[in-house]
Amino acid sequence: MKTYKFKTTINCGSCVRAVTPHLNKLEGVQDWKVDTDNPDKILEVNTNSLDAQDIKSTVEKAGFKAEQV
Repeated sequence: MKTYKFKTTINCGSCVRAVTPHLNKLEGVQDWKVDTDNPDKILEVNTNSLDAQDIKSTVEKAGFKAEQV
């Protein structure tokens, strides 16, 4: 399993709720979480089959920015 981390603009509970359906329906995501207490709003995604670009584009489709760290 691979873990990707992204600096994002997902900064509150409402933002997490907005991105949840996008990440949950992305095939290959095992689990994910956003640390909204971190100043960089780190999104951590565990996957067996996706690459960073797949995850980044999904987050961007949900209306947020994501930059791999």
